[in-house]
Amino acid sequence: MTTRPAPAFDAVIHAPGRLQICAILSSVDSAEFAMLRDALKVSDSVLSKHLKQLEDAGHVALTKAAENGRQRTWISLAPSGRKAFAAHVAELQRLAAMTAPAPLGQGFSG
Repeated sequence: MTTRPAPAFDAVIHAPGRLQICAILSSVDSAEFAMLRDALKVSDSVLSKHLKQLEDAGHVALTKAAENGRQRTWISLAPSGRKAFAAHVAELQRLAAMTAPAPLGQGFSG
C-alpha cells in the first residue's frame, strides 16, 4: 500500500514556472533542457534560474552529456522532489475542495 504524503506547500515549487517544471518532470524519467524551455515558453536564463532553485532545494537532478558534439542538459525529478511535488499538489487539492461552488446561474461571466 502506498501512502500519500501529508499535504504541505513547498515555497520553492509554488512559483508558477517551477510548478510547471515539476508537473512536466513528474510524468517522465527526465527531460532535455530545450524541451522544458520550449514547453514553458521562457528564455534559457529564466529556465536556468528556476532549475537552480529546484536543484538547491534537492528537488531536481541535472545531468550533462555531450551529444552530437553539443553539450545537453537533462533534468529529472529527484525522489524527494517527487514527494514534495505530490504533497504540494495534495495541499492545492485540499484547498480547492474547501471552496463552495457558485450557485447555478451565478457563476463568473467574464
